[in-house]
Amino acid sequence: MPKPPIATTRELIPFAALSAAYFSHIGVVNTFLSLWLKEIGYGVALIGLIASIQSFSRLAAPYAWAWLGDRTGQRALMLRIATVLALLGSLGFFWQGGGFWWLIACLLFMYLNSSALMPMSESALAQIVTRGGVFDVRRHGRVRLWGSLGFMVTVLGAGAFFENFGLKYFPIAVTLGLLLLTLSAYSIPDIRENAAHEKSSQPIWHTLRQPAVAWFFGTIALNVLSHMGLYVFFSLYCDELGYSKTMIGTLWAAAVITEIAWFYTQGRWLPRFSLTAWLIIAALASVLRFGLTAGMGDVLWVLFAAQTLHAISFAANHTVCTALISHHFPGNMRGRGQALYTVLGYGIPGVLGSWAGGLISEAYGLRSVFWITTGVAVLATLCAIKVWRLQHPKQATSNH
Repeated sequence: MPKPPIATTRELIPFAALSAAYFSHIGVVNTFLSLWLKEIGYGVALIGLIASIQSFSRLAAPYAWAWLGDRTGQRALMLRIATVLALLGSLGFFWQGGGFWWLIACLLFMYLNSSALMPMSESALAQIVTRGGVFDVRRHGRVRLWGSLGFMVTVLGAGAFFENFGLKYFPIAVTLGLLLLTLSAYSIPDIRENAAHEKSSQPIWHTLRQPAVAWFFGTIALNVLSHMGLYVFFSLYCDELGYSKTMIGTLWAAAVITEIAWFYTQGRWLPRFSLTAWLIIAALASVLRFGLTAGMGDVLWVLFAAQTLHAISFAANHTVCTALISHHFPGNMRGRGQALYTVLGYGIPGVLGSWAGGLISEAYGLRSVFWITTGVAVLATLCAIKVWRLQHPKQATSNH
C-alpha cells in the first residue's frame, strides 16, 4: 500500500489559524475568568465551583462530538457547528441580571460546545501529519506553536488592557475571541479517514483495557489534575501575593514562550528518548514546578523559573500524549481517542481539581493548593514509570 503524501504547508495553515484562535480564547478565559468573577462579587469557593464547569462539560461533550465526527467523517462540519454554538453561549455574559444560575447556564452551554474543538482538530491534524504509521512531531509542533503564540499575545495584551480599563470588558473579550475562532473553523478542510484504516480498527474498549493504555490514561489524569491548581488558582494566587495584572499576564506569557520554543524544536529533542520516557520526564518537571510555586512563589525570579518548566510539564507531555493516542487509536477511532484524552484527562480531574481546590484554598489558603498539586505530580510520575515498564519489559527486567 503506498504511503499517504506528506501534508503541505498550505494544508497545515488552517490548523495553525484555528490553534491560534482557540488558545487566544483560552488565554482570556483561563487567565481572567477567576479575576472577573472575584470583581463581580464571588468568593474563592464559588469561583472554584464555577471554574469546574469547564471540566464538567468535558465529561461527555468531547466524546459525543468526536463520535459524530468519526461516525460521519465530517469533522470540519462538526467544528463549525460547535464554534457557532459556543459563540451564541458567550452572548449571555452581557446580561448579568440573571444572577448565579444564569451565569452557570451560559458557561455550561459555551463549554459544552467549545470543549469539543481541540479533540476534533487534533485528530484531523494527527491524521495528516501521520505517514506510514509514524507521527511527525516536527510538523505537529510547527502547527501547535501558533496556538501558544495566540495564547501569549492574548494574555499579555488582555492583561495590560484589563489593568488600564477594567475587567468589565471581559465578556466582550470572550465573545470577540469566539467570533475569531468561528471564522477560523470555516477554513479547516474536510478530511476523511482512509477506508482501509476503518476496517482494521479494533473496538475502542478493547484498546482501553490494555494495561499500558490504562496506566497511560492514569498518568494523563494525574498530570492534568496537578495542573488544575495552575489553570484555576494561579492568577488568584499571584494576585494574593501582590503581583499586578500586567505581571500576572507576563508570568503566564513566560510559560508560553518556553512552550513555543519547545513546539518549534521538539523534533530535535523527542527522538532522544522513548515517548514513555518523556512521560516520566514531564511528570518530574511538574513535581519541581509546583514545588517551587508553593514554596517560593513570593520570589519573582523563582516563580518565573517555575513557569519556564511549562515547556516540559505541559508542552512535551501534550505532544507525547497526542502521539501515543494516535498510535493506540488509529483510523476511525482517532477522534474518540483524542476525546478520551480530554474526558479522562481534563474532564474528571478538572472537576475534582476545581471543586476541591476551591474548598482547600478557602480553608487553608491558596498556597496549600500548590503543595497538594506537587504531591499529585509525584503520583503521576509513578504511573508514568509503570507505563514505561509495561512498554519496555526487557529493560525494566535488566535494571533489576
